[in-house]
Amino acid sequence: MTWLGHATVLLDIDGTRLLTDPVLGDRIGPLVRVASSVRFGSSDALDGVLLSHLHADHADVSSLRRVARSLPVLAPRGAGRWLTSLGLREVHELSPGDEMTVGSLRTRATPAEHGHNRRPMGPKADPIGFVVLGSRRVYFAGDTDLFPAMVELKGSVDVALLPIWGWGRSLGPGHLDPIRAAEAAALIAPTSVVPIHWGTFALPKPLRPANDVWLPARQFAASIRQLAPGVEVRIVAPTETVEL
Repeated sequence: MTWLGHATVLLDIDGTRLLTDPVLGDRIGPLVRVASSVRFGSSDALDGVLLSHLHADHADVSSLRRVARSLPVLAPRGAGRWLTSLGLREVHELSPGDEMTVGSLRTRATPAEHGHNRRPMGPKADPIGFVVLGSRRVYFAGDTDLFPAMVELKGSVDVALLPIWGWGRSLGPGHLDPIRAAEAAALIAPTSVVPIHWGTFALPKPLRPANDVWLPARQFAASIRQLAPGVEVRIVAPTETVEL
């Protein structure tokens, strides 16, 4: 897997390559990328896109048009009309429990607890996560808070990709902070967990707080040692590739 920053992860499993929540540019509205810029090839290198919800920092219009015009896009139910209006040709709407096969991989939608509308007057679709099933089983949470059904994943995935922070001074409802993300890892009990959704975008100076962008990852690792000591933590930097 290659974490490209924020919630954008390139998964390469059994010869099939899936990209989650593509955000490939250096800006999202007022936010600027503080991590390494993404250098990503053509859509020929991908087999499909997983889209968890429609917020601008997960469903970036320019990135979707860049990589997903002719690819299968698995998206929350209700998102199809808006996505096709952007020029995406193959959109498949999923609700929690729905499954679809892309390449050699079976992908199942899971619940998520997060805002459902694209502000201020945009389309609405209930957010989802994904479990990707092949020779390795990967859970991509998208953006979510803790929810009771997480326990249904317990012991069923090899790698969990969990959001642990955001881009501002604080987090609103519908998000995981480092401690709550560690609680999620304890519920899911994956073999390994990779923290995502941190250290990538921030407010421009002088609005940007002076803080350590790696702090959420370190806090998450410390919380895992306390709350889920049997789970391996793999902290990677944006644009870094690891084999799990």
